[in-house]
Amino acid sequence: MTTAASEPSGEVLNLARLLSREKLHKAKEHGFSDCQIAYIFNVTDQTVRDLRTHYNLHSVFKTVDTCAAEFDAKTPYHYSTYDEENESISSGRKKVVILGGGPNRIGQGIEFDYCCVQAVFALKEAGYEAIMINCNPETVSTDYDIADKLYFEPLTFEDTIRIIEHEDPLGVIVSFGGQTPLKLSTRLEAAGVSILGTSSKGIDLAEDRKKFGALLRELKIPHPDYDTAISFEEAQEITARIGYPVLVRPSYVLGGRAMKIIYNDDSLKEYVDQALFISEKYPLLIDRFLETAVEFDVDALADSTDCVVSGIMQHVEAAGIHSGDSTSVLPYHTVDPQVIETMKDYTRRLAKSLNVAGLMNIQYAVQNNSVYVIEVNPRASRTVPFVGKATAIPLVKIATRIMLGEKLADLREEYRLADCDELGMNHLAIKEPVFPFSKFLKSGVYLGPEMRSTGEAMSLAYDFPEAFAKAYQAANMELPLSGSVFISVNNHDKDDRILRIARELYDIGFDLIATAGTYQFLTDNGIECKKVFKVGEEGRPNVFDTIRLGKIDLVINTPLGERALHDEEAIGAASVMNGVPFVTTIEAAEASVQAIACIRRQEFGIKSLQEYAAYRDR
Repeated sequence: MTTAASEPSGEVLNLARLLSREKLHKAKEHGFSDCQIAYIFNVTDQTVRDLRTHYNLHSVFKTVDTCAAEFDAKTPYHYSTYDEENESISSGRKKVVILGGGPNRIGQGIEFDYCCVQAVFALKEAGYEAIMINCNPETVSTDYDIADKLYFEPLTFEDTIRIIEHEDPLGVIVSFGGQTPLKLSTRLEAAGVSILGTSSKGIDLAEDRKKFGALLRELKIPHPDYDTAISFEEAQEITARIGYPVLVRPSYVLGGRAMKIIYNDDSLKEYVDQALFISEKYPLLIDRFLETAVEFDVDALADSTDCVVSGIMQHVEAAGIHSGDSTSVLPYHTVDPQVIETMKDYTRRLAKSLNVAGLMNIQYAVQNNSVYVIEVNPRASRTVPFVGKATAIPLVKIATRIMLGEKLADLREEYRLADCDELGMNHLAIKEPVFPFSKFLKSGVYLGPEMRSTGEAMSLAYDFPEAFAKAYQAANMELPLSGSVFISVNNHDKDDRILRIARELYDIGFDLIATAGTYQFLTDNGIECKKVFKVGEEGRPNVFDTIRLGKIDLVINTPLGERALHDEEAIGAASVMNGVPFVTTIEAAEASVQAIACIRRQEFGIKSLQEYAAYRDR
């Protein structure tokens, strides 16, 4: 990529009067970014960048010799600085730049690093020089033997555009590093950079709430009511129109940070008052929260003419739990086939409308067999490694080849992609999150839209009970085979399902303990149990005390509403402190009971991933 010199604008000349080349050079040597300088002088960062171009003031790249000069390093590490000599030599090979995920933290997981590494391998196989830009040294993508060339640089426009200008690649991949590099796509493309895969226009269409809402209305695809606000008064007007509960979040979140489910005006005002930054550019996003819905994650591969639904994962937890914290089942189970067909249809139509080239993830909520789109990400999602391993299909490699111009229709035969969707799995896989609650007892254990997990385990089996039992054990959670079970369910869950769960537990020898409402419901239906006080009720011991005394071996608690969720915090904290497994949805309770029965029958089978995937070789 080359940039042509042009006459400086009036803004640049005005800034030049205030900031000489020597002063600007010194500021850059001391680490001031273009954005920081722009803030100081009340100009745009593009004006500062243009002034540097006018002064011919650019960073150079120094090399970190990973082999200490003992022998030639296979992968040179480079970093930028404002010095004289440039030690990075641009090769004449055809090359592609990959933008990584930046610092690894909760909500910006290692899954994206997996995608970047797999993309590097695919590029190398295709004969390209793979250049990696990332600022985290503790990732696989920054290991010495992965990329052909590595730049340790922040994922900002200023730093990435400088590398791109120096290396002059055929294109840049932004869709494997999560949300961080995705936000750079529009500005990079405006600067003349070729974005491989889904264009910045398609990315912006999915990211911009108003544009995306208009697209959904045009396609007649349902979605929960939503709007944006920049003040409490506006937010209150929106909630009056769409109704409580609502999901509120800033427009710049990663990993669900600062997201919250709000149930009333008082909580809404408290949230708005505590919000760090709200403006026209960064408003609050307010969505109608579908409290009793079931969520699904759908991953797909697509190009301009074709779309393969590579995985439909059903969340075990109820709606409102961050996808990274949800136990996910692949393929789905206990779902109306028409619901699945609807999700597939919506996925294909959205992929075509957004002109997706590569990977796409869509999150759906299903309530009373009605399918609602929650959000669409025209990029790799954190579920891609899970789906790729479970199906034994190199999804990232296929997506990379699509980005390089190959057709999905041609790749179907090479990778034996089933003519139908979901890649023809004949076994079942479960993704189980791993939480750090035992190390941070005061952090609270209630799961919500803000991501809390720090890892995940995966299990494989041919039936759901075995897979779920393995998933629990892999995540270091031991299900009891006897003892006492505490049950407290909301009124919506007081139906035949909880009666069946309670009866099965009682029949295999568990003692049942319940709070007043659930106790009354179970005893009215002929199921013997003991009553215990709720948290906050007069009378002791309450459920918190009972768990702390070691008299509970499994907790089934399905909260609904703000007060119930508050009670669950205390119950969950007591469970963690005492190593008691706890579930918060009827679906998870059903799965746990099936898993307990499987463990009691000792029906485990052990197979390698390759053995489960052997059906693909037939």
